[in-house]
Amino acid sequence: MKKRIALFGSTGSIGTQAIEVIANNPELFSLEVLTAHSNADLLIAQAKQYHPNIVIISDETQYEKVNAALANDNIKVFAGENSLIEIASSDTFDIMVAGIVGYAGLSSTLAAIEQGKTIALANKETLVVAGDIVTSLAKQKNALILPVDSEHSAIFQCLVGEQNNPIEKIVLTASGGPFLGKKPNYLINVKKDHALQHPNWTMGAKISIDSASLMNKGLEMIEAKWLFGLKNDQIEVIVHPQSIIHSMVQFEDGSMKAQMGLPDMKLPIQYALAYPHRVKNDFKRLEFKNYPSLTFEPADIKTFRNLALAKEAMFKGGNAPCVLNAANEIVVDAFIKNKISFLEMSDVIEATLEKITFIEKPSLHDYIQSNQEARKFSSTLIK
Repeated sequence: MKKRIALFGSTGSIGTQAIEVIANNPELFSLEVLTAHSNADLLIAQAKQYHPNIVIISDETQYEKVNAALANDNIKVFAGENSLIEIASSDTFDIMVAGIVGYAGLSSTLAAIEQGKTIALANKETLVVAGDIVTSLAKQKNALILPVDSEHSAIFQCLVGEQNNPIEKIVLTASGGPFLGKKPNYLINVKKDHALQHPNWTMGAKISIDSASLMNKGLEMIEAKWLFGLKNDQIEVIVHPQSIIHSMVQFEDGSMKAQMGLPDMKLPIQYALAYPHRVKNDFKRLEFKNYPSLTFEPADIKTFRNLALAKEAMFKGGNAPCVLNAANEIVVDAFIKNKISFLEMSDVIEATLEKITFIEKPSLHDYIQSNQEARKFSSTLIK
């Protein structure tokens, strides 16, 4: 039987690539749900081309436009955040691709987990913000979480068949982003256009900025902790500029397994959707003759302080990662709007972590409150 797919965040980078994977495998997948925040034009175009049963535009001001455009297409159109949660809780799909960017993706993902759905998780912030609650609920409801991030997909693939072999550590690889090797005297003047030019990956704006600041790798450390049940000191980051090795696992006997391939997000997306099977495709193949040298170096956490801040938040635990994520979302948005400099982003995040009250064992309500307080405070630091 075909797997019914609900694509939450269909107009973003992950969403558009997931649609390609689904469209290329019509015998395996059916596209049942498409959601977008405010990109009504692309959402309409996707709906007309792929004919899902349900479309949701979370920006309610765009509802009339989307509804009118799809009036003759036999597609149910809904609007608003509550609609995302209602459809996530419904029986209209088998797999949710959780591709909504940032904290905004948490509530709908939790709703789907509550129903025991399989989650193809592209939204790392869900586990950064409330990893303990998300993973314990998934275990309780027997909901499978399949990572879509290339690094976590790599770790997941390396662990297949290794259920009885304890992990010594994992190594998350980082490309280093567009500013690899640069120092503060250079970074003080960079603008969003520089930061968005990732050397290896095609990604959305938010994750591209996070990659440039190395915050993305910090968030991935926290995500990996919860996904794979790791201790903080079992997670390592290494800079690998070629982005061929996507991450590695070291076992107790000292042997390491790595997952390799060209940088293409469609591969981890396809792996998650088709799991436990591998599906033939025509993606470009890795040719080692084109990569005679694979190099590795430590991350420069003195220059790229966001990685150090994220690691500190991970070790501190409690609501610290939630606060970190909230402040980061505020400063990234401000940087994109030219309201704050590249290096000042770290200053605001650090100040917010110091200001917001630490809660060692937060409830979901505590996470929601911490998120709101951190956003409000960090916004006051941006002129």
